[in-house]
Formats: sequence, C-alpha cells, structure tokens
Amino acid sequence: MSTVETMLVAANAGAAVVAGAASVLGAARPGLMLASGETVTSGVGFYARVYAIRAIPLSIAVIAVLLVADTAAVVPLLVVAGVIQAGDAALGVLRRVPGMAAGGGVLAVVHLLSAHWYATH
Repeated sequence: MSTVETMLVAANAGAAVVAGAASVLGAARPGLMLASGETVTSGVGFYARVYAIRAIPLSIAVIAVLLVADTAAVVPLLVVAGVIQAGDAALGVLRRVPGMAAGGGVLAVVHLLSAHWYATH
C-alpha cells in the first residue's frame, strides 16, 4: 500500500467514524441537529434514530471495504458516502446548522476526492 493510499484509508476511516459517532450522538441528543431555538419533538427523535440506523452500518461498510482494499467496491461506496455527506451539508445550510453544514461538507470532500483518486490510480 502506497503512502497516499495509507493516508486515504486513514482519512476515510476517520470520516466514517466521525459520521457514525455523530449519528449516535444525534440519536441520543436530537436537539444537537436542530437550529438554535427549535424544539425537539417525538418526530425529531424518531428521525434521528432512523438516521443512526442507516449511518452506522454505512460507516462500518466504508471502513471494512477500505481495509480489504477492493477498488471495485471502494469507489462506489465512497461515492455513496460522499453524496450522503453532501446532502447532509446542504441540509445543514438550509436549516442554518453550521456544524452540520461544515462537517458534512468536509466529509463529502474527503470521500469524493478519495473516490476519484481510487478510480484513477
């Protein structure tokens, strides 16, 4: 494994851990995902848990595929993870939640640029 690939594995695994941990934190404290002043309802709590149920397996899958280093699986999975994070960032912008916007944006860039690197090397 090259130095660049080692760095990409570490960056993407770290991004996956951050995304999974954020989903657990959001499920435990749904108000963290809301803009300042918004109230937590049962629906907000429900959807925070729904998000975590999907984010945790995706995070595990990203890490597992990176460790196996199967390029045929790495590229599409990183694209999916990147698009999901870009969507989270867009929602963060629309809902005026700066942490969600910035965090999702950074993780999207990590995943999508890495997918491009794997696809071209």
